[in-house]
Amino acid sequence: MEKKNGRNAGWNFDNSYSRLPEMLFTRMNPAPVRSPELVVLNGPLAESLGLNADALRGGDAAAVFAGNRVPEGASPLAQAYAGHQFGHFNKLGDGRALLLGEQITPAGERYDIQLKGSGRTPYSRGGDGRAALGPMLREYIVSEAMHALGIPTTRSLAVVSTGESIYREKELPGAVLTRVAASHIRVGTFQYAAAWGGVEEVRTLVDYTLRRHYPEAVSGAAGSALVLLQEAIRRQARLIAQWQLVGFIHGVMNTDNMALSGETIDYGPCAFMDVYDPATVFSSIDTNGRYAYGNQPQIAVWNLARFAETLLPLLHDDEERAISAAEGVLGEFGGLYHGHWLAGMRAKLGISSAEDQDEELVKDLLILMQKHRADYTNTFRSLTANAPEETPLHGVEEFDRWQERWQARLGRQSASREEARQLMRVSNPAVIPRNHRVEEALEAAERGEYSVMERLLAVLRQPYAHSPEQAEYAAPPEPSEFPYRTFCGT
Repeated sequence: MEKKNGRNAGWNFDNSYSRLPEMLFTRMNPAPVRSPELVVLNGPLAESLGLNADALRGGDAAAVFAGNRVPEGASPLAQAYAGHQFGHFNKLGDGRALLLGEQITPAGERYDIQLKGSGRTPYSRGGDGRAALGPMLREYIVSEAMHALGIPTTRSLAVVSTGESIYREKELPGAVLTRVAASHIRVGTFQYAAAWGGVEEVRTLVDYTLRRHYPEAVSGAAGSALVLLQEAIRRQARLIAQWQLVGFIHGVMNTDNMALSGETIDYGPCAFMDVYDPATVFSSIDTNGRYAYGNQPQIAVWNLARFAETLLPLLHDDEERAISAAEGVLGEFGGLYHGHWLAGMRAKLGISSAEDQDEELVKDLLILMQKHRADYTNTFRSLTANAPEETPLHGVEEFDRWQERWQARLGRQSASREEARQLMRVSNPAVIPRNHRVEEALEAAERGEYSVMERLLAVLRQPYAHSPEQAEYAAPPEPSEFPYRTFCGT
């Protein structure tokens, strides 16, 4: 185990992924950097992993997080995978990331520990394998905000600066992020195995994924591939509904960015919606709106269909019957997603029972929000606080009539008004990582000032507190001539 000042850091690695067929990865060590320095460490996450947070602070630990030193028991590798990127199939892989191994927690849980920005790999496709400080801190902030919101997500353990510059459109400070994930098995991992391997490689991957993420399923049994497909569909239906409920836009829902664990993965061109509009896009390269907010559920089904295609030989020897089986379970996504979404929207309005007209009530509010350019998060925040006058909808006759219908609906359920209000408080975040606030923190960090980011993280850790101190972080950005845009591959 790595030690600092005589104390164990607590690394407890296993490397089960490295025991899969070698076509799925390349073993290699990270490329050392000039002068690593710890920028931020996620102490609570470290402790939950069985790590000693105190021992992970300082120069020795920074060397591990930068890739200059490989901790005992780790077996670094770059994972191979494929993916449909904006609908086009490509051979891919970890072009700037390495899986150190799997940390086994004191509770026996298994988590991938991955370095992002750790240098070139055989899958770099001409890239430099490095990452800039701003985007790595952005992933840290947004992934931790997602965790606080209760949404399954990869998390960030640490960010170190490298003491080196990287070049994009301009010279930027370099950094390495340590990402923690239930695993990095993607739809694209199965696509790679199916395209460049064969049925046995896919079968091995099915059994491994079931053991790792769905241990209640019987690995190796007849029908295990169908079980995996069903479970993946269920988790994705719930995950995408959770995204929609908080206004999160992933930005690049390629098949290599859909994790079989059901976690949100890859925080490249992602952001949270301010003004409600289903057509909202943040990615600078998504010129046709393929991954717009309103398209995310349909894209999830498309991605899952690509996953199902890799499993067809395992579903039935007869191709037509295999396709029929796959289509049968894929057809369940819509109902599952809709159920999660509608239940979540009811909770956002304090509704704890079910009536047939509830969906109409929800959709009528969304139509009004879009028409009057109301802020998505703050509209529900204002309703929760019983302060509708704080929204652009105040004084709109259609909104007044909608409120009358809503209040009548609340009066028809057995829950008290206070119980309804409490349900709204735990279902509507008072704060999200607003794009302008995140950018403010990143700009300060690039100047070496980290206090702005620390204050933002402190607020985002309690999104449902609805405290007066959060008010300034709930404010939307000032109107701007230019829409907010994020970028891939930075």
